[in-house]
Amino acid sequence: MTIINLDPAYTEPSLLANAVKSQGFGVLSPTGLATLLDSPLSNLESIKASWDDLPLDNFLKDGGRYRRRRHSSFIANDKTLTQVPHRAHYQPLEYNALHGGMLRMFEPISESTVGRPVWSTLLLTLAQVCSTIKEEQPWHIEAHQFRIDTSNGIGRPTPEGAHRDGVDFVAILLAARENVSGGESRIFEFNGRHGQRFTLSEPWQLLLLDDQRVIHESTPIQPTATGGHRDTLVLTFRAGGFLEPAN
Repeated sequence: MTIINLDPAYTEPSLLANAVKSQGFGVLSPTGLATLLDSPLSNLESIKASWDDLPLDNFLKDGGRYRRRRHSSFIANDKTLTQVPHRAHYQPLEYNALHGGMLRMFEPISESTVGRPVWSTLLLTLAQVCSTIKEEQPWHIEAHQFRIDTSNGIGRPTPEGAHRDGVDFVAILLAARENVSGGESRIFEFNGRHGQRFTLSEPWQLLLLDDQRVIHESTPIQPTATGGHRDTLVLTFRAGGFLEPAN
């Protein structure tokens, strides 16, 4: 059976905020992201090796061993990015029926990664796009490095299925995709019938979502050769504070 990957329709970098306002999401090409950041893609390539050093995610309730990750938290305030003391990742059950309600403590993203200038440039630039959409304010950012691998068969980027994250905006940055099929991005209106589907297949494509307006998922990946994996950086932006358990 032939699997056809649908390419995303790219947004002009200067129109990213407009696209998210009008349709709930926008996708940048790798060159579009470089333009938005005013930084060459080689700077992003400098952090690519860090995906080879992600610990296993031991919280998967399906018993899988297909996901590796690191997690750190930041606050973007105007032109300043501050990393906060390491904290657990939390989502309410209403947003993540599979893994919600748990405090999940992952290993932090390495100092060598967050210390590179392109890291601050990426987070602060996307925070400014969020402010263009929803007014200037401090943004509470959670950064997740993911590797979904197929060494044991099928890997699931979103084992919880189609979901929202309980934040304002979600950015999904593809870092690598090697020897796999599948991994289609699917986006649906939260209060509507319409949806979009496409496959991120080139390193440094960026998908930015309005988490209040759309739900999203990525379909499972399957190996096409040894060493199959899909690497992403997921950044969530939330006004008013990080998601925490209710007192």
